[in-house]
Amino acid sequence: MKEKHLILAARVMSMIFTPFYLPMVGLIVLFMFSHMRLLPWSYKLQVLLLVYAFTILLPTLLIHLYRRYHGWSLIELGAKERRMVPYIISIVCYFTCYYVMTQLQIPRFMAHILVAALLVQVLCAIINVWWKISTHTAAIGGVAGALMAFSFLFMFNPVWWLCLVFVVAGMVGSSRIILKQHSLWQVVAGFLLGLISTFVVL
Repeated sequence: MKEKHLILAARVMSMIFTPFYLPMVGLIVLFMFSHMRLLPWSYKLQVLLLVYAFTILLPTLLIHLYRRYHGWSLIELGAKERRMVPYIISIVCYFTCYYVMTQLQIPRFMAHILVAALLVQVLCAIINVWWKISTHTAAIGGVAGALMAFSFLFMFNPVWWLCLVFVVAGMVGSSRIILKQHSLWQVVAGFLLGLISTFVVL
């Protein structure tokens, strides 16, 4: 019974902390700690809704339809050879979001968050050809990288936020291992990839 509860908790963690939330979290951090906190709430909400639609809602829906079309479970979709199409779907959605943001003349600094997330997706897709790296921990690693980059740029202390991110990263990584989707090294490599890529871009 305890094992069933553990697996259920791992599935919930994997569902809540999907690989798609990095741009949303990055923008929220930007709106909290930079001069952009002075922007009108209506404008910030519009940007967040736009990013949510293209980086979370749309890829999640399309990948779900792709999985249902083939009759695969979430576990079966996680097989290395079946992950390329979901990668392509998410990359196209992220690129479309970046294009729309540039057309709407949204400040370039906000769009750079999309570039960082897009880079993480592309690198994970390339690595996945040979090795099944964890996109879940790459995303949470990206959040850590964004916090570190923004702390240097906007001069705030990120220690407590980073502590929270590291705890969540440990829980997400553990859930992926419990569900037998990744090994320890795939989880760690994903986190480091997301952290370094995002920090460098931002």
